[in-house]
Amino acid sequence: MEEDEPPLQPRTQIQGRVLFLTICAAGIGGTFQFGYNLSIINAPTLHIQKFTNDTWRARTGWPLPDHLVLLVWSLIVSLYPLGGLFGALLAGPFAIMLGRKKSLLVNNVFVVAAAVLFGFSCRAGSFEMIMLGRLLMGMSAGVSMNIQPMYLGESAPKELRGAVAMTSAIFTALGIVMGQVVGLRELLGGPQAWPLLLASCLVPGVLQLASLPLLPESPRYVLIDRGDRATCLAALQRLRGTTEVMVELAELEEERAACQGRRARRPWELFKDSALRRQVISLVVLGSAMELCGNDAIYAYASSVFHEAGIPQDKVQYAIVGTGCCELLAAFISCLVIERVGRRVLLIGGYCLMTWWGSVFTVALCLQSSFPWMSYLAVSCIFAFILSFGIGPAGVTGILATELFDQMARPAAYMVCGTLMWTMLFLEGLSHFLYVPFLGVCVCGAIYTGFFLPETKGKTFLEISEELHRLNFPGQSQDPMWKGPEVIQSTEL
Repeated sequence: MEEDEPPLQPRTQIQGRVLFLTICAAGIGGTFQFGYNLSIINAPTLHIQKFTNDTWRARTGWPLPDHLVLLVWSLIVSLYPLGGLFGALLAGPFAIMLGRKKSLLVNNVFVVAAAVLFGFSCRAGSFEMIMLGRLLMGMSAGVSMNIQPMYLGESAPKELRGAVAMTSAIFTALGIVMGQVVGLRELLGGPQAWPLLLASCLVPGVLQLASLPLLPESPRYVLIDRGDRATCLAALQRLRGTTEVMVELAELEEERAACQGRRARRPWELFKDSALRRQVISLVVLGSAMELCGNDAIYAYASSVFHEAGIPQDKVQYAIVGTGCCELLAAFISCLVIERVGRRVLLIGGYCLMTWWGSVFTVALCLQSSFPWMSYLAVSCIFAFILSFGIGPAGVTGILATELFDQMARPAAYMVCGTLMWTMLFLEGLSHFLYVPFLGVCVCGAIYTGFFLPETKGKTFLEISEELHRLNFPGQSQDPMWKGPEVIQSTEL
């Protein structure tokens, strides 16, 4: 009689704690910083404007006109996405020459420099230091927003790749909430503490510098880009918490062998390659849809809507914290279900719900002067819209560049995606009917996802590349001409 063998646990249940620590270490100094610095600048608005005016008066003996004070403030705010644009262009070369992990570590140079500028700006009497600090923090966010999902997507097993990559959205939402909380008047949002509020970005940077060096580099980068099989095997064993990783290592070897001897793609080459046509179009369309769907405008309009609903002005800040918590909750939900329902369902469902709630929101804004209860409906729509955004587009869109592009084209794809995202952040502004175009963007995002974006759940990068090749060349056979995706062999971008 044969001895009963214990049932084998699926690989998704035996992941090592190293993978979890890698997610936390990459996230705390990555997309957390993006969300944190995006939200903390709202609390000290009036204090920084007063500091700007007082500084100019001390220098010249004359106050700065109100329109010039607003101009300086607009520059302080706008330099963050401008720095993000520069950072996105740096992310590709960093990822190739330094590797994923080391790029995140080196990126903290910008954070330390910005924190010093923020911390001493008041004592030095220089609002220019705040402007330069914001530019540097934007560059840091531009680098980390591209490299963190690339690093995590390449380090995770295919069964958990979507959920792991979705943690980038969780850390973004967590950063937004923490920035809103720390910026409360009772904490660091007061007239004397605002330099410390801006300089507090140093804390996540120090945490990453202390933890990330202890964790492994992306196994895919080590093997395919560097050709170091031994280090790749060690990294896989640490990340999976087991020595039984030969099947996964064989998959990486297969991907490496299928794409031998080619250099890294440059960003503009992605637009010229017909084999990448669907991938590039998907990246541009869905990346643009995420930025132009109106979520940032909802945040910008939330304060006035809350006030119209009867919330006292001094209590509005707590309602704003609720919006951040709403997006954080949605990101957690999306992370839990993405490997069950797939990417397409979340994107289509998110955009359809955003279209519905955005339509109701527009109607409520137009009728709130005639029907007082419409103000409460508008408040409900704000939370519902943010939930819909967090469940679908907020996290899933960031995974596309990792899954749709092979190792050779991935860094360049993130450069394109990052450049697009930070450019779109300049396009902000809202009135009652100006929200209507955002609804059209949501509809287009849902339609494109439904008809043109393939599902990538549970597939290897090689399988995704093969399916995209069939979609890009429907009338051609893969054999014997197509040899697989091209993968970087050298460090040239």
